[in-house]
Amino acid sequence: MTLHAITVLGHDRPGIIAETTGRLAALGLNLEDSTMTLLRGHFAMMLICAGDASQGEIAAELAPLEADGTLTVTVREVPEERAASAGGSSWVLTVHGGDRPGIVSSVVSRVAEVGGNITDLTTRLAGELYLLVAEIDLPADVDAAALEGSIRAAAAELGVGATLRPAEADEL
Repeated sequence: MTLHAITVLGHDRPGIIAETTGRLAALGLNLEDSTMTLLRGHFAMMLICAGDASQGEIAAELAPLEADGTLTVTVREVPEERAASAGGSSWVLTVHGGDRPGIVSSVVSRVAEVGGNITDLTTRLAGELYLLVAEIDLPADVDAAALEGSIRAAAAELGVGATLRPAEADEL
């Protein structure tokens, strides 16, 4: 059994997910992990699939998705990896305020400085309002209150607001 990472990127249209996953199922691949989003009318999907099909077989099966030139598909083999539990805790970071360059890098660098790992990140721009929501895993020895203060200081320099709160198990 081999794992493959597959990306599908391009102009959105109905049926991309159905066609992609149908073609993967036809090869006997099991969809183990996935994420999909629309980014200003552009479709972006990442999948991790397990099965006996080769990278070439998968690429050939998905090639019709690229036929009209609106989608790009990549396939690559990836090693089996299981995230080791660090015994830390899960948090939700939100940032909101007027849009400007540097919001993401300024705030998430504070998380990286303490060894935190961002496991999911979504941003949206609605008019002039910018919103960031991130799920974060923090090591057990991190002082969450100090991190929140550091994040709020970075946010204040940018003129935006930020909060860090423990994630509820049913939120993730």
